[in-house]
Amino acid sequence: MRMASLRLPDSIPSPVQDSERLNQALQGRGVDEKVIVWILGHRNAIQRKQIKDTYQQLYKESIIHRLQSKLFGVFKTAMILWMNEAPERDAILANMALKRKRKKINQLQVLVEIACASSPDHLMAVRQAYFSLYECSLEEDITSNISTSLQKLLVGLVSSYRHDRELVDFNLAKSEATKLHEAIEKKQLDHDDVVWIMTTRNFFQLRATLCATSKATKLLLIRPLIVVEMVIRASTIGYWTKDEDSLTRAIVTRAEIDMTKIKEEYFKMNNTNLDDVVRRDASGFTKAS
Repeated sequence: MRMASLRLPDSIPSPVQDSERLNQALQGRGVDEKVIVWILGHRNAIQRKQIKDTYQQLYKESIIHRLQSKLFGVFKTAMILWMNEAPERDAILANMALKRKRKKINQLQVLVEIACASSPDHLMAVRQAYFSLYECSLEEDITSNISTSLQKLLVGLVSSYRHDRELVDFNLAKSEATKLHEAIEKKQLDHDDVVWIMTTRNFFQLRATLCATSKATKLLLIRPLIVVEMVIRASTIGYWTKDEDSLTRAIVTRAEIDMTKIKEEYFKMNNTNLDDVVRRDASGFTKAS
């Protein structure tokens, strides 16, 4: 069962009260970040939607646009992502990755995260949101912005609709692990077998396939397939580094889904509390989450 870690206060003010306090915190040259974090960092998706609607009614301005004009850096990115609904949030993240002038493998991993760590319905909603926001399909933008052998694989990943039942065929996993190994050895990332396996198998089947590969093959898979093993293993386990963009993205996108489980897995893998790592390496909203 997925477990969230978003902490809500016992008594929550009305959307009007929250909107009024936020408006005060965003007045003048500076902003009161503590108030912003205390309010928005402790409201669930429904409550944040109510705040967005109420703020628009009261001040004839989008709270998201207001935050964009007043905040800076990672804190700004975190708050904008947090205030968007989940499909729009992932669509924005995908677009940010695709529009980077210099696209490194680890910067494109967000596309794999969205494709592999999302439910089929959520991925469909992300694609719809992407088209609404950018008047272009996600698949078209991948094709026009990615020229490497990853293009075919990424298009297949984001356009797939994989079931999410916990069914695993271990014989199939062994067979497909062999195919993956052969394709990687030949550096054929766009091989039909690779694309078919990665775009049709669900989370559980892919994890079994990766477990069936040799250690050497796993190491080869990590780099060219954009840290697929990390994504498949536990959606977000493994990003926690001093790359605050990745840290922020992981916390914002998983805080209402399975952050408690992620913390447990992180401790098992690293013998360190994830909260301690966040307090040491992160700032602002990320810590509050």
